[in-house]
Amino acid sequence: MSLKTSTIYRAVGRINRNLIINRFNRKRIKNDDFSIISNNCTGALITHDLGKKFLSPTVNLFMYTEDFVKFVSNLDYYLTQEIEEVKTTTFDYPIGKLCDLEIHFMHYASIEEAIMKWNDRKGRINYDNLFIMMTENDECPDAIIREYDSLPYKNKVLLTNKKREEINSTFLVKGFEDEKLIGDLSLYKNIFGQKLYDCFDYVSWLNQNK
Repeated sequence: MSLKTSTIYRAVGRINRNLIINRFNRKRIKNDDFSIISNNCTGALITHDLGKKFLSPTVNLFMYTEDFVKFVSNLDYYLTQEIEEVKTTTFDYPIGKLCDLEIHFMHYASIEEAIMKWNDRKGRINYDNLFIMMTENDECPDAIIREYDSLPYKNKVLLTNKKREEINSTFLVKGFEDEKLIGDLSLYKNIFGQKLYDCFDYVSWLNQNK
């Protein structure tokens, strides 16, 4: 076990984050009723850090980037469809099928709980205050990245470890340049409570609508 994944390290980081970083950012945030649609937990973690209600179904789950781009490309359609359970022994958490998309509910005990939370939270989406966030944490074809960048959302970001000057929505996450993919951004960067996703100024991003 590395130092940064140890129980004590994470406990100290959590205390300092709540006392300093989250408190500071909660004073900075002006946007109160935003919805972050994200392909992994980063959007939900940001919402939780800021003390806001989850106005998005993409909480405690992840989608592969190619599926996520399909999802946000036709959001209204997919949100009217029902999730079905995928029977598998490959994973020790529930997998859902939303038409042709696969959703990994890795933080849920059962598919029933996952579907209940999904249906509840999708009804809360604020379409007038919508933010789209995708983390490039699997091997996504360049064509899919370009498709994501062309989506007609005012507020969207692509967190990536590659320099993509041709992609307007990109934000380079430093520290993963020599890696194939971005690692777990929820890990603590230091014992002072900073997490890896704090390199992106999400408060300023969310305040654009206010």
